[in-house]
Amino acid sequence: MDRLPPARIDAYLDRIGADRPAAPTVEALHDLHLRHLRTIPFENLSIHLGEDLSLDDEALLAKIVDARRGGFCYELNGGFALLLAALGYEVELLQGRVHGRDGRPGIPYDHLALRITTPDGRRWLADVGFGDHSHHPLAFDDHEDQKDPGGTFRMVPTQDGDLDVLKDGTPRYRLELRPRVLPDFTAGAWWHRTSPTSPFTQSPLCSLLTPDGRITVSGRRLITTVDGERTETDLTDDAELLAAYRTHFGVRLTRVPVPLHPPRPKD
Repeated sequence: MDRLPPARIDAYLDRIGADRPAAPTVEALHDLHLRHLRTIPFENLSIHLGEDLSLDDEALLAKIVDARRGGFCYELNGGFALLLAALGYEVELLQGRVHGRDGRPGIPYDHLALRITTPDGRRWLADVGFGDHSHHPLAFDDHEDQKDPGGTFRMVPTQDGDLDVLKDGTPRYRLELRPRVLPDFTAGAWWHRTSPTSPFTQSPLCSLLTPDGRITVSGRRLITTVDGERTETDLTDDAELLAAYRTHFGVRLTRVPVPLHPPRPKD
């Protein structure tokens, strides 16, 4: 993982509203993680805009930092990994398989998450690319319940030597513990941005954690959750939809995303 030049580090920190930490501490990691979730949206808009999607380091920074956009797991955790490594953290990329509604793990390289080691030797699961997940890094080697504003999480070793990450008792994804490099995720990213069976190709999505809940634009619907209360509003025309992206996420688009593979009507 290449070191970022100081100007790029400062630009990334400015993007998430953070000061440069004096040292790669646990406290700084928690602060950076939460700020990232509250400023950089989880979004798949590039897929529905016909934009190229690259896992090259500079391409990630150009999108997240310069264009002030978001992305999905490969982009968000890929960019966060670059920042954390530049700040002195030990960073490892892990491949995960997201559990489907049937309880089975998805395709290999379905998800990218980060294992971070702080100077005190503790290891952490950092994940700013899974949408509605933990607000803070999770203690990687703690297999008891971990309370977080996003829910109760538990890391459960599997018989095959992997690790299931559970939220409120439900498996979210399964991590393989062998470290990977970003190009390893190219096939998974390609599948998610092209396959008709990928959830990301069926409808545009943009979502951001807020201090009191979450705000999401799913398709043409604005969904706001405040202190557990959910409100939904239909965005009836293109101007209203583009204004929602701009107002709530700082995402400025010149045209409306068009679903790449809209779900087929059920019989």
